[in-house]
Amino acid sequence: MSGEVDLRVFDKIISDRGSRYAVSGGPASAATDVAAILAELKRTKRFAKATHHSWAAVMGGEPAKDDDGESGAGALILQMLERAGLQDHVVIVTRWYGGKHLGGDRFRHVADAVRHYLRETGLG
Repeated sequence: MSGEVDLRVFDKIISDRGSRYAVSGGPASAATDVAAILAELKRTKRFAKATHHSWAAVMGGEPAKDDDGESGAGALILQMLERAGLQDHVVIVTRWYGGKHLGGDRFRHVADAVRHYLRETGLG
C-alpha cells in the first residue's frame, strides 16, 4: 500500500448485554497492509479504546489471523473469508466488552459481523 489506506467501517452493527460490535476491512496483500489498516482504525478514539480487534486475511494464498484476546474469533473470520473466496483483503471485527460474558453468542456475533461486511461491500 502506498500512503492512503482504503478502510471501510460499519460501526454499531450489533449490541448484546452491553457488548457492542463493529466490522471493518480493506485491501491487504501483506502483513504491513494489515498493520496500516489497524493503525488507521485505531486513530479514532472510540476504536482505540475497544477491547478486541480480531482479524483475518488470506494474503498471497497464505492465511493470517489474530484473535486479539477474543479466543477463536480470528479462526472463525478466516474460515468465513476462505469460504467466500476473499483474497488479499482483511476483515476486522471490533468488540467493546460490556461487562457480561456472552458465551457462545459471541461467535454468532462475530459471524454476523463478517456476513454484514461481505454483504455491504459486495465481496461475499
